[in-house]
Amino acid sequence: MPHSTTTSPRTPGSSGTYAVPDMLRVDGNHHLRTTAETARWGELPHPDSAPALAVDDGETLTVDLVSHEGILPDQGRDPVAFFGGFGVPARDILDDARAIAESGLARDGAALPGPHIITGPVAVRGAEPGDLLKVDTLSLQLRTRYGIVANRHQRGALPGELPQDSEELSGPDLLRGPTGTISAFCTVDTDGDGTDYGVLRYTENLAARFPLNPFVGIMGVAGGTGDAPLSSIPPGVHGGNLDVKHLTCGSSLYLPVQAEGAGFYAGDPHFAQGNGEVALTAFEAPLRATVRLSVVRGEAARRVQGLAAHPFAENRTHWIAIGLDQSLDEAMRQCVRSALAFLTATTGMDRQTAYAYLSAAADFEVSQVVDHVKGVHCLIRKADFPGEL
Repeated sequence: MPHSTTTSPRTPGSSGTYAVPDMLRVDGNHHLRTTAETARWGELPHPDSAPALAVDDGETLTVDLVSHEGILPDQGRDPVAFFGGFGVPARDILDDARAIAESGLARDGAALPGPHIITGPVAVRGAEPGDLLKVDTLSLQLRTRYGIVANRHQRGALPGELPQDSEELSGPDLLRGPTGTISAFCTVDTDGDGTDYGVLRYTENLAARFPLNPFVGIMGVAGGTGDAPLSSIPPGVHGGNLDVKHLTCGSSLYLPVQAEGAGFYAGDPHFAQGNGEVALTAFEAPLRATVRLSVVRGEAARRVQGLAAHPFAENRTHWIAIGLDQSLDEAMRQCVRSALAFLTATTGMDRQTAYAYLSAAADFEVSQVVDHVKGVHCLIRKADFPGEL
């Protein structure tokens, strides 16, 4: 169960402010900020998209990511007013979030193809179709001490049940928007030992406390076409909105390059997410992310791409196979097949033995069920296979 704590009404974190001072490290060789010129709203870069930046193979990149929550049209597209309703002073609203909200992005009257603010693309010199782009997440820094969990458009795990327009909101940090969106305001506090945790109040004096686990929900490579750019919502072979909570610091994501230069992009920063992401969003809030972008070529790229039909990942402790499909059942099957392919190719197991191992020792988790295309990921412990694979 989440830890319950007594809290004062809408009190900022232990730092005494809702904002993080502009003293965050720039850990990368390059620094890319999110502006109206380097971002797109709700759609992903395509192969013809002009790069916001070009980097060499193996270089590191620091990206200031902006959360879409608090600036969306169904929240008023005014972060100062929106977050001010939760007690956040105007001085603690990020300048780039204000600038995106005030910009001409997505002001043509058409419905947004997706909600996310996507930063990029970044061209990686020398990357070609047939290669893999390896994305190592090196550091993730919180840019604020607050964020939002949202339930909207009848699109969580319980469409038709939540949100309910007629339901009276009793939680002190819940806000219903003009189109029925329910926004739950969360803050970050710090324990006596310096550990940050999330806080979600459910009465004036009580709150749930939960661990933070920052990660970038959207990381991908350019796909689609200029005539038909991909929505930022569904994940796919391009990566995109994978929402795999294990892609935090120390993880590597392998993406099949589909266009010259790869066209890397990122967005949808999270402070925390439960597997499933059942309400529609996680604890959405802005991050400064530093990644290393490396090209895997030739036989090594062909071998990895032959193991999985979808992006593949690893972290310090696990290999992570990923399955994606509109059907959760089929996403599970795809994930099992990817895990089997990985094990048979790398350990020498026959397929039936690998199947038995997965059933006995691997963990299959639902990444998310809310992005049109559902995701399942499999955690295979590296410690179960001593020695180099």
